[in-house]
Amino acid sequence: MISKEKLERINALSKKAKNEGLTVEEKKEQKGLREEYLSNVRSSFKNQFKTMTVKDPEGNDVTPQKVKDLQKNNKKDQ
Repeated sequence: MISKEKLERINALSKKAKNEGLTVEEKKEQKGLREEYLSNVRSSFKNQFKTMTVKDPEGNDVTPQKVKDLQKNNKKDQ
């Protein structure tokens, strides 16, 4: 999980970029923080899929094969 301080810094850099522009160092920092944030979001999203099951109106499991494969791989890694 990304810290509150890092989220605040991302927002501060974004605001500064819109208002007055960023230095080269600030642009590098912003890029690194954004990558860390996106990595965290992707990881969280992937973890949600690992516990997901899709059922049709009759109660049949219609979970996509790609999700089932991800769940199988997760069980092997544990």
